[in-house]
Amino acid sequence: MIKQMTQRTKNKYSGLLSKIQTAHAKIGIVGLGYVGLPLAALAAKKGFSVLGIDIDGAKVAKISKGDSHIQDLSSDDLKALIVSKRLSATTNWDMARECDILILCVPTPFNRNREPDLTPVITATREISSRLRKDQLIILESTTYPGTTQELMLPMLEESGLTVGRDFFLGYSPERVDPGNTNFKVQDIPKVIGGTTLGCRDLAAAFYQQIVPSIALVSSTQAAELSKLLENIFRNVNIALVNELAMLCDRMKVNVWEVIEAAATKPFGFMSFSPGPGVGGHCIPVDPVYLSWKAKEYDFYTNFIDLAAEVNSNMPYFVVRKLQRLLYQRRQNFPGKKVLVLGITFKKNIDDMRNSSALKFLEIMNDEAIAFNYHDPFVPEIRLNGQRLKSVELTEKILSRAACVLIHTDHDNYDWKWIVKHSRLVFDTRNATKKVKNGLGKIYRL
Repeated sequence: MIKQMTQRTKNKYSGLLSKIQTAHAKIGIVGLGYVGLPLAALAAKKGFSVLGIDIDGAKVAKISKGDSHIQDLSSDDLKALIVSKRLSATTNWDMARECDILILCVPTPFNRNREPDLTPVITATREISSRLRKDQLIILESTTYPGTTQELMLPMLEESGLTVGRDFFLGYSPERVDPGNTNFKVQDIPKVIGGTTLGCRDLAAAFYQQIVPSIALVSSTQAAELSKLLENIFRNVNIALVNELAMLCDRMKVNVWEVIEAAATKPFGFMSFSPGPGVGGHCIPVDPVYLSWKAKEYDFYTNFIDLAAEVNSNMPYFVVRKLQRLLYQRRQNFPGKKVLVLGITFKKNIDDMRNSSALKFLEIMNDEAIAFNYHDPFVPEIRLNGQRLKSVELTEKILSRAACVLIHTDHDNYDWKWIVKHSRLVFDTRNATKKVKNGLGKIYRL
């Protein structure tokens, strides 16, 4: 890793560099979601003038009134930045010309064939290319496969007639946001930075040095892109390992949570991961798909990574099969009784439903004719197979009437002792009830 800005960058790009270092550069954030809006707020708090660009007019109107739709950014903080004119939002792409730095924080999902869908990146890049001017720095933060910045974005941007490294600058710095994590917010997390040229990388580094505690410079955008995939695939593979162990323990009638806790007492050589009903969020389920797809270009097959993704994607099916078995064994599978699902977000204490495994096993339960309803304090309603489902009120009556209470997401504001007390059967996929002492005969774990 290269740790200091080259003297060449300091001399050659002194105009833009000076703007960055004195916080006079205008920052444009493209995409005002879980990644973009907190980043925009952070840059504004650090003294930069920030413009947010998003295609969603309703979202822009909400932000312009100081109403935050992101749990990690309070409306009070956002409104203060709007009122002070440090931060504004628009749907007008023409305003991108006013920005010295444009940072893309757009979604990068996969399609029905589990192939990367870079439509948002392509659309944003084309909009920028048609308005690109000299001395602008473009940075991609969206998680993607190695080569996206260099092979996809760069040719489109150079259609403007401008040359990278001389007229404009292009870099990649992966977002590392963990929604709902109060210990590590965007301002606390080091940034990995790569550039299409050394000058591009160093200018991007100059900006991020103003807003985050530390940076790690790598030799290329491809290295930076791959570093993000590695971070999340590491988690995916280890989660798959304990998920597979959980399925084995279920067959062996061994408590997987006891096994993991025992192994975790070793002070070296072991890192604890927890099994669950599946993986969710934007990155963990998506990143293996991106790398596996790109690897085929090199006649390389990521068998180990693909197997881990397969194990995790099969967990909702395992959960439903075990649920059916429990209902049958406890004679709770009679007509008129519903399964109550507690928590449907992909992780606890947030309202993020992206790729939540709950959606998959609710679909499976629906296909298997298992009647259900759900409660989630963060998600008042969802759409499933074209139908709108509302979160039910969590009462003693609802709990006692449920054929089974299935714990999918272990939100901290759930009272597990109270829930177990008033339930006839509990299927705990998160080990949320580990501290409950009474009613153990009702509790079955993953």
